[in-house]
Amino acid sequence: MQRLKGFREFYPEPLPPGEEWSCDLRQHIFDCWRRTARRYGFREYDGPPLEPLDLYTAKSGDEIVSQLFNFLDKGNDAVSLRPEMTPTVARMVAAAERAYRKPIKWYSMPQLFRYEAPQKGRLREHFQFNCDLFGEEDPAADAEVVALLIDVLRSMGLTEEDFVIRLSSRKAWQAFYESQGGQPDQAYAFFQAVDKMERDDAETSARRFAPTGVTPAAVKEFVSAGVPTAELQGILDNLSARGLGAYVKIDYGVIRGLAYYTGVVFEAFDRKGEFRAIAGGGRYDNLVSLLSGGKVKLPALGFGMGDVVLALLLRKRGKVPSFSSTIDVMVLVEDETLRLESLALVQQLREAGKAVEYSLTPLKSDKQFKRALEMGAGHWVRLERAEGGIQVRVKDLKTRTEATGQPAGVLALLSGGAAAAS
Repeated sequence: MQRLKGFREFYPEPLPPGEEWSCDLRQHIFDCWRRTARRYGFREYDGPPLEPLDLYTAKSGDEIVSQLFNFLDKGNDAVSLRPEMTPTVARMVAAAERAYRKPIKWYSMPQLFRYEAPQKGRLREHFQFNCDLFGEEDPAADAEVVALLIDVLRSMGLTEEDFVIRLSSRKAWQAFYESQGGQPDQAYAFFQAVDKMERDDAETSARRFAPTGVTPAAVKEFVSAGVPTAELQGILDNLSARGLGAYVKIDYGVIRGLAYYTGVVFEAFDRKGEFRAIAGGGRYDNLVSLLSGGKVKLPALGFGMGDVVLALLLRKRGKVPSFSSTIDVMVLVEDETLRLESLALVQQLREAGKAVEYSLTPLKSDKQFKRALEMGAGHWVRLERAEGGIQVRVKDLKTRTEATGQPAGVLALLSGGAAAAS
C-alpha cells in the first residue's frame, strides 16, 4: 500500500532513505510559530476540518470547487475539506465577537487540503500558520501583523539576507486601474492578470489584460515606479522604528489573486528567488460582513505561512537544528532481581517530568549502556545492592562523574546535589 499522491508521512530523525519530511522539523516549526505568536499577544484557536462547501464558494466563487476535496456527505450535504482557514475564522469571529475585546488577535496551525497537481513547494496537504487581527482599521495593525511575520521567520534563524517582505496595496491598484480607464466589471480579472504577470509569457499576459482596458506596459511602469502611498509609507516607518525596515520593500508586483482582499497586501519571499512565496496575506475588511450576511462588520487582516516551502527553505539555508533524542535518563537494569524496584524508579522519574528509557527485557549491561549513548541520554541510573539495603548510582554522561545515594533522593543526585564519586 502506498500513500496518496501529494500527501506526506513524517518520520522521526534520522530519516529513512528516500524520505524528506521530518516530524522533528515539523515540531520545531510549530514551536517557533506558537512561541512568536504568543509574544505578540495572539491566542490560539481551531475549527473543523470539514466545512460546508458554500463557505468557500461564497468567498471565492464557484471556480474554487475544482481545487477542493469536496463531496456529498451521507446527509446529502455538499461539504469540503478545508483548503484555507480564513473563511472559518471569519465565521467564528462573526458569531462570537461580542465575547472578546477588540482587537481580536488569533492564530491557528491547521492542516489544509487542496486538490491540485503536486509540484515543488506545493502539495495536496500542508500545515499552515494563520494569524489574523480583527477590529482595527488603522495601518498600525497592518504593521503589527507584518512585524509578527518577520519575527516568526527570524525565530528560525533566517535573516534579512534570507528573506524579504514585499508590500503592496489593493487600494493603490484600484486607484491606478480607475486612472487608466479600466472597465468596472473587469476589476477582478485585472487583479488576476497582475497576479499572474510574473509567471505568464508576454502573449498570455496581453490576452489576460485585453478585456480590462489596461495595457501591460502601463502596469509595468506603475510597478517599476514603486511610489508608496501614505498608508504604505506609514507602515514602512512603523517597521523601521522597530529596527525591521531592512526586511520590507514596496513591490506593487504583489497583488494577491484572491478577491476578498481590500487594502494592504504582502508576501514573503526568499532573497535568492529559489522558492515560491513563503507566506502571504493582507487586509480583508469586508469578509466578516459577507459571511455574516451583513450582521457583523469588522475590519480584518492576516496572513498564512505554509510548512512546505518553509521546510525546504530552512534546509537549503542550513537553518535546521540537529535533532537528537529527548531522553533525560536511561535506567540500567543490571541486576534482574531488582527489576521491579527499577520499574518503580522509572515511574518516579517520569512522574517528576523526566524522559526515561530502560530495557523492557533482560539485556547485557554493555548493550544497555550503548543504547543510552545512542539515545543521547544525559544520565544513566541503576539500582544496586549495598550494605544496609538498595542504593542508586547516577552517572552524568557528559562530565563522567558518578554519585550514589538513596533511591528516594535520585532527583537530587541528577541535579548534582550530592558529592560525586570517582
